[in-house]
Amino acid sequence: MSTNPISRRTALKHTAAGAALVAGMTRPVPAAASDLLRPRPWVAIRGIYGGFPAAILDRGQTPADYGVNAIWVGSGGLRQEEIDRYHGLGLKVYAEFNSMHNAAFLKQHPDAAPIGADGKPSPPPEGWQGVSPFHAGYRRDRMAEFERVLKTFDIDGIWLDYHHSHASWERADPVMPDTDFSPAALEQFTKTTGIALPGEVASAARELLGAHREAWTKFRCDVFTDWVREYREILNATRPGALLGTFHCPWSQEERDGAIRHKLAIDLPAQSKFIDVFSIMPYHARFGHPQDPAWVSRQTADLGHLLNIAGGPNERPKIWPIVQLADWGETVVAGQVREVIDHGTRQPATGVMVFHWGGISKQWEKIDALGEAYREIRG
Repeated sequence: MSTNPISRRTALKHTAAGAALVAGMTRPVPAAASDLLRPRPWVAIRGIYGGFPAAILDRGQTPADYGVNAIWVGSGGLRQEEIDRYHGLGLKVYAEFNSMHNAAFLKQHPDAAPIGADGKPSPPPEGWQGVSPFHAGYRRDRMAEFERVLKTFDIDGIWLDYHHSHASWERADPVMPDTDFSPAALEQFTKTTGIALPGEVASAARELLGAHREAWTKFRCDVFTDWVREYREILNATRPGALLGTFHCPWSQEERDGAIRHKLAIDLPAQSKFIDVFSIMPYHARFGHPQDPAWVSRQTADLGHLLNIAGGPNERPKIWPIVQLADWGETVVAGQVREVIDHGTRQPATGVMVFHWGGISKQWEKIDALGEAYREIRG
């Protein structure tokens, strides 16, 4: 098992630089191996995450030749002329937006660093540097940038990324320090809950992680959810026809002692009031399940139960998983592509995308296998 500590954003940069099937059914019908990828009319989106797939065009082909009808591009890589180009080819173009991982902000605002239980800035776990959601200046910065992206580019939607606390969870052995015990957070907690805390940070942290753990967890989750509310308001005012999505941790509410809430401050049911599409991130090879692609559909089904989403045609919110084809952690072989896509497109999923273009753009055996799977699903 690889223990490569680099973040997903770094991995993207490195690999990009390196070379009964009816729409209303609530459960997938088990199928024989030869029948896994019959047309799936409930799957509206067949996407690629990680940039504009120019290499396909360079071969004299189009994304539609591979069954692709949507792409996700980092907001920093958006170019209107390319958006127009892919719209002209019939694709949806969605942006990815970095919410809580804009580490460059800390260079001019070191006071925005998350504070650990010892009262000191928490070191970046495995190199992953988060920013405090309680820093008013950082929140203004992100909201202004979010609005700028929506005003500047004719995109079909925008997905929040890294919208969680200061933690490196995208690995088989996640590192999740307890934060944020900043003065602003502690003051806001007491004002919101009426719970008085000791003046010394270490003592306050012990109480918050002990007797007041559930109140502290709910408070932190509510703050992250309120960011989502504000993102939603900006989108509604700026580009009301666009979708708001989120890339998020694939764990259930019980896994790792409830870490998705207690550690990462992610409350998916609360966020569902504002989110159109949940893109769960069950990267099977990265997260310790390299020979078990069925883990993808198990985690997606659990999300459907949590949010009461069955995969019907008119449901909101929707679930569009992002599944792993690139080699990050363990290798994903081309022979596994069909199985990964199979599990990524079982209801309650009504769309899917693959992670990530930079990692597979020179692996044409995988791209061909992806195209075959997507075309069969499309019918």
